[in-house]
This record gives sequence, C-alpha cells and structure tokens, in this order.
Amino acid sequence: MYLPESAVRELIQEVLDSLAAHKDFLCSIDQQMVMGAIFDMLLVNVTCLKHEGFQEEREWRAVYCPKFNRSALMESATVVVGGVPQPIYRIPLDISASGLLKDLDFARVFNRLIIGPTVYAWPMFEAFREALVGAGVADAQERIWTSEIPIRP
Repeated sequence: MYLPESAVRELIQEVLDSLAAHKDFLCSIDQQMVMGAIFDMLLVNVTCLKHEGFQEEREWRAVYCPKFNRSALMESATVVVGGVPQPIYRIPLDISASGLLKDLDFARVFNRLIIGPTVYAWPMFEAFREALVGAGVADAQERIWTSEIPIRP
C-alpha cells in the first residue's frame, strides 16, 4: 500500500480497535495462531507499506521467512553484497521448478523494472537487460526505466 503517514496511523488504530472489539473471540482460539497472525501482519506492513509518492511503481514485494515457514520451492545461496556474505533466497518463477508455478512464469508476468535512484543507472541497466533477456522477457530493453527521483545526500 502507498499511504501517507496519517493513513498508516489510522490503519493501525483500526486494527487495534478490531482486536479490542473481538477480544472474547480471540481469547477463545489458539493464542499461538493469534500471535502468528499479528506477527505476519506487522511483518508484511513493515515490508510493504510505502510512501504515496512511490505509487507509480506499483511494485510487488515478496516476504519470505524461512525460520518461520520454510518452502521447498525456494532456492538458497550465500552471496557477498558490499563485502558482506549473506544468505539470499531465489524465487523460481517458472514451471520448470514446479507445476505449482505454472501461472507465475516470469517472462509472462513481468511488466517493467525501475532502477534507482542511483549513480550507477547505466551499468545496472545493462546487467538487468542481460538478465531479463536470459529469462525470456520480450523487449527487455523497453521494459527498463530509470527513476527520476534524485539521490538524497
């Protein structure tokens, strides 16, 4: 969701009000399930709430927590980013990984990529174009945009 801060505050208050209004019901069900649902809600909102100024991006975000809910479909690796080794998880977005992914073929669902803000727009453009072509995306070059948002000092 792309919201101003005031709307985020209203959303949080709405959730708190709903929890209070349904307290008896929530006390009657498994507390671990309730806590898990609240944790998931907070995690998704911390990860996916964005300032309304970025609404034109209409991006998708994937949240994966292997310590809480591991998936056999996800591919893990350790890569070095900025000199720091760290685990990453790759989402296989084609039917060759599993028949469960037949509707998520990346080359079919990919729309566009926005790069930036960054001072490295050109090398990133080239790297992403090559990766998209390799993934079977038609007209990859025309689907890559660079952000006009200036880099903050």
